[in-house]
Amino acid sequence: MRHRALGRSGLQVSEIAYGSWISTTEDSAEAIAREALEQGITTFDTADVYAGTLAETVLGRVLSGARRESVVISTKVCAPVGPGPNDRGLSRKHIMESAAGSLRRLRTDHIDIYQAHRYDVRTPLEETLRAFDDLVRQGKVLYVGVSEWTADQIAAALKIAADMGLDRIISNQPQYNMLWRVIEAEVLPLCAREGIGQIVWSPLAQGLLTGKYRSGAPLPPGSRAGGPARSQFAVGALTADVLDRVSRLGDVAAELNITMPQLALAWVLHNPQVSSAIVGATAPGQIAETAAASGIGLDDDVLARIDGILGPIVERDPAKTPAHPTDYGRQGEHDA
Repeated sequence: MRHRALGRSGLQVSEIAYGSWISTTEDSAEAIAREALEQGITTFDTADVYAGTLAETVLGRVLSGARRESVVISTKVCAPVGPGPNDRGLSRKHIMESAAGSLRRLRTDHIDIYQAHRYDVRTPLEETLRAFDDLVRQGKVLYVGVSEWTADQIAAALKIAADMGLDRIISNQPQYNMLWRVIEAEVLPLCAREGIGQIVWSPLAQGLLTGKYRSGAPLPPGSRAGGPARSQFAVGALTADVLDRVSRLGDVAAELNITMPQLALAWVLHNPQVSSAIVGATAPGQIAETAAASGIGLDDDVLARIDGILGPIVERDPAKTPAHPTDYGRQGEHDA
C-alpha cells in the first residue's frame, strides 16, 4: 500500500482508505475493517451519522487493537444525530458535543482529521472555524477539513482562518470518479493553490464502475441501485448508453489485466491532487481487490481511451450538475 501527503500538510494517508459506512451486519462490518488493516490500509473514514453512530463504535472496536500511531482516523460532524434542534449543524455546541461523542465511540483521545460533513448555512462560519481551532489547540483534533463544500465556501473559510489566526483546512472530501468530475472546474484549482488534499468518496460511482450493472439486465439482487440508496445515483446514470460505455471500460481493464474497480481507482489516483480514495465493501474479499489498486499506473494512451469512451456523459460543468445536498440542517442526506 502506497501513501501520499494530504495536501501540503505533513500527514501521510494511504492511497486507498476504508469507508466504514455500515451496509452489512455489525459482525461483517468488523471483519471487513480488520481485512482493511491486513491489506495495509492505514486511513479509515467514518462519520457520526453513519448507521446512527454504530459505524464509529464498530471502527473504534477494530482499531483499538492497532497501534494508534499507525492509523489515521477521519470522522465528520454536521448531520442530524438526534431529534433536537442542536443535534445537527456546525454550531459550537454541536461540534464540541459531537467531537466528544466521536472520541468516546472511536476509543481514542484524538481524531486525526475532523471534517465538516456539509456546509451549514445557519451558523456563522467564524463560529464553526473557532470551534474547530479550539479542538486542535486542545489536542483532540490534529487536522481539519470539509466535505462537499463549494469553492466559494472553502475560499471564505480560508480567508477567515487567515484573518483570525485559526487552524486552516487541509483536506476536502468530495465525490469524484470517472463519471462525476464537477470538482475539476473550480474546487480542484482552488485546492491546488491552497495546498488542500482530496480524500474522495464514491470513486466507483456507487458501484456503477464495478461493471456489475448491465444494459438490459435486471438490477443485481442487493445492489444499491435496486434498494433505498437508488436516489444517490446521478440522474440518468443507469441508462443503456451509460451502461454500454461502462461495459467498454471493462475491455480496457481486461487488456491491462486488472479489474474494473481497480481501473476506476487507478484513474482517480492518477490525479496528483487526490491523496486518497475511499472504498467500502460488503465482504472482506472486496477490500483485498480494491487495495491492490494502489500503485497501478495508467499511461496517457489509456487515459485518452477512457475519455474517448466516456465522452459527453462525463459531468464537468457544475451548471449542468444536479443539485447535491449541502445543508444538513434542512436536508439530512449523507454520502456513503
